[in-house]
Amino acid sequence: MNRGKKNYLGDLMTTNVTNITSYRVIYGDTDQMGVVYYANYLRWFERGRSEFLRQIGVPYSNIEAAGYHFPVAEVHCRYAQSARYDDVIEIATTLVDLSRVYLSFEYKISRQADQLTLATGSTKHACIDHDGQVKRIPKMLLDAVGAATRNSHD
Repeated sequence: MNRGKKNYLGDLMTTNVTNITSYRVIYGDTDQMGVVYYANYLRWFERGRSEFLRQIGVPYSNIEAAGYHFPVAEVHCRYAQSARYDDVIEIATTLVDLSRVYLSFEYKISRQADQLTLATGSTKHACIDHDGQVKRIPKMLLDAVGAATRNSHD
């Protein structure tokens, strides 16, 4: 998941900052076959992103309050094994690319009990304002990512 890094004030920055979030599968997450419904993995990606942003000190609510949104422009998910009711899963979320106007995350979802990989995936997000116009990534987010990246090397 980790790649080399460039200065985030340049064209592109990649990080090695990862957030691990745990979640216990509820019955409502499962389908008639007793396994987690496939679309719920995308919800878990969102949970991972939200916790990643909270971890670096910029909750998504702060980003919205500053007038920005990060809609999903692309998503990919590869399913390897099924999660089931009452499994505790771990969502590993890593910010892998940060450019002037978009950011990309990679995800690994695994079962906590045996560390078996259940799914991997990625999302790419454009930065827009309230009117839907593409904007530069806000400085508060760039600064938080830069600080988190530096701290991960300490």
